[in-house]
Amino acid sequence: MGIAARRLGRNQNGYYGDTIDISAVVRECEQLARSHGWQVDYIRSAPKPDLLALTRMAPPNIAQPTRVYLSAGIHGDEPAGPLAVRQLLLENRWPAHMSLWICPCLNPTGFPINRRENAEGRDLNRQYLQPEAREIASHIAWLERQPDFDFCLCLHEDWEAHGFYLYELNPDGRPSRADTILKAVGEECPIDPSEVIEGRPAQQGLIRPSTDPRSRPDWPEAFYLVTHKTRLSYTFETPSDFALDVRVAAQVRGVNAALRFPAGANAERQAE
Repeated sequence: MGIAARRLGRNQNGYYGDTIDISAVVRECEQLARSHGWQVDYIRSAPKPDLLALTRMAPPNIAQPTRVYLSAGIHGDEPAGPLAVRQLLLENRWPAHMSLWICPCLNPTGFPINRRENAEGRDLNRQYLQPEAREIASHIAWLERQPDFDFCLCLHEDWEAHGFYLYELNPDGRPSRADTILKAVGEECPIDPSEVIEGRPAQQGLIRPSTDPRSRPDWPEAFYLVTHKTRLSYTFETPSDFALDVRVAAQVRGVNAALRFPAGANAERQAE
């Protein structure tokens, strides 16, 4: 890893790194998905822009496909996630035995103002218990129409982080992908060595917070998912004081590592 995989010193009390044209990124995600035969939907969230949702079903000869959900862009000052989704769609290297549901950007009004919150000043990742934001009410309604997922990936960034770190919600003790993800990401981006991150104990970049819903009065997306849609959830946090291309590459590496471990279409269900 070269100088690009080091802190740049831009972020002082907030994110002051590169920004992106989120409308163009979402449009490219839609175009790439359509070109590869994905189902394209828009989750209605008045006022516009609507939220893009992409679905790719495994071939019909796969009896029990592994179902995976992936989201990005819930905070408007975290551009690496939507860019990583675009890159993954461009590469189109999805495991054949998987069905995938992807929301490339959950906060389209936050990115033009380079702010964590949406245009109305709400942190959308604290809205999943009692949603007031229209984006999240629409997103939850869409999630309720989808099947349960075998695991979920939520792509985030942290402007204060010293390296990549990872949250794992795994209340049933299923086979963990955490070490595989961290090893893969470490080839692109340093892992945060801190023993405490965001006020929680961390071990070599891994945080395993409480999964008790009562421990969080304002649910993030991952809490909603692990309570209603899955029993295994990972939240990626890339260090947004690093170069943007490093962060995007780290997200892509991490997603690919998660999708390819453990091998086999039915590994999650066989572990139950």
